[in-house]
Amino acid sequence: MRAESKSTSGKRRLVNKDTDSRTPLNLSEYEELAKSVLDKAAYDYYRSGANDELTLAENLQAYKRIQLYPRVLVDVEQRDLTTSVLGQEISMPIMIAPTAFHKMACTLGEIATAQAAEANETLMVLSSLSNTSPEEIAGSTKGPLWFQLYIYKDRTLTKSVIQRVEKLGYKALCITVDAPLLGRRERDVRNRFSLPDGLRIATVGDYLEKSMAENSKTSSLNVYFASLLDQSITWKDIEWIRSISELPIIVKGIHRPDDAIKAIEHGIDGIVVSNHGARQLDTVPATIDLLPSISNAVNGKLEIFLDGGIRRGTDVIKAIALGARAVLIGRPILWGLAVDGVNGASSVLRLIKDETDLAMALCGISRISEANKDLIGYRNA
Repeated sequence: MRAESKSTSGKRRLVNKDTDSRTPLNLSEYEELAKSVLDKAAYDYYRSGANDELTLAENLQAYKRIQLYPRVLVDVEQRDLTTSVLGQEISMPIMIAPTAFHKMACTLGEIATAQAAEANETLMVLSSLSNTSPEEIAGSTKGPLWFQLYIYKDRTLTKSVIQRVEKLGYKALCITVDAPLLGRRERDVRNRFSLPDGLRIATVGDYLEKSMAENSKTSSLNVYFASLLDQSITWKDIEWIRSISELPIIVKGIHRPDDAIKAIEHGIDGIVVSNHGARQLDTVPATIDLLPSISNAVNGKLEIFLDGGIRRGTDVIKAIALGARAVLIGRPILWGLAVDGVNGASSVLRLIKDETDLAMALCGISRISEANKDLIGYRNA
């Protein structure tokens, strides 16, 4: 059976109700279903990686090369997935990564995401590229929020955003440092991606709209990065943010042990081992392959988080065992939103939490903190 529905751009699309009624059993099936209901440009924007998308594939494939060696005859009748991130207890070591433009997936957009996070007692990192303002998100949930920050050329604008979210009760700043320019995402270039009518980047509002309205031969999002974001930032700029805010600081986009050590030297509270969902520099390693050396270099002196390629509960166990305090998932949340709004996003979180709980039991660990390197092995090349 097929019926008409409206897309986020206002165009009409055909939706297969029989397909939509199928309950996805895993995060990959959520993506399949989301692809059938999203506009092509929106799906491509969410899905795309940089250039040949080699790192995009590696983020997923790398987990398949890692093997788990379970312990047996361990009492796992009672299991505890709770952990703390920067002192905030959450129900599982899985948080929601900052991703842009949630209203392309569902009408409520980031509000639905925040409500799904609250329902599952975890934490959402709100993107600077959200369609919903930090004020609206803070008013829609009692759950903990972090704010993902880009450093703008206009330091007054940067400072005002920091002061806004600090006043609103956001618990930390998650500063993205791997995007001095936007990676070339050829799907977006081909589609000449721009926001659908009626949607905007809410954090910077009118300040940005003139730039976004300029004609561009590429994705209009390139205008945002080229016109607003500062390509000259250094560790001194992180020190400046520390000087104007009391919030904990997480640096997102760490690839190297020496940069992780610099983060420690600059008093950073946490790092995210991240390649920006493989959307920036293609051919960098999968994040899970970067994690062990970074964890060894950090040696517990700050909290490590990881994103990129998490699709199964076993992936979560592998990341924790290799040194992450918690992981972040991005695209799967968008697929859940597209399929069924807040219920879909919440279902995605429950699915991966349940998979992680089962993997814990089968690995012979009763607390997530018991996941360590002796569970891990690697396939022969």
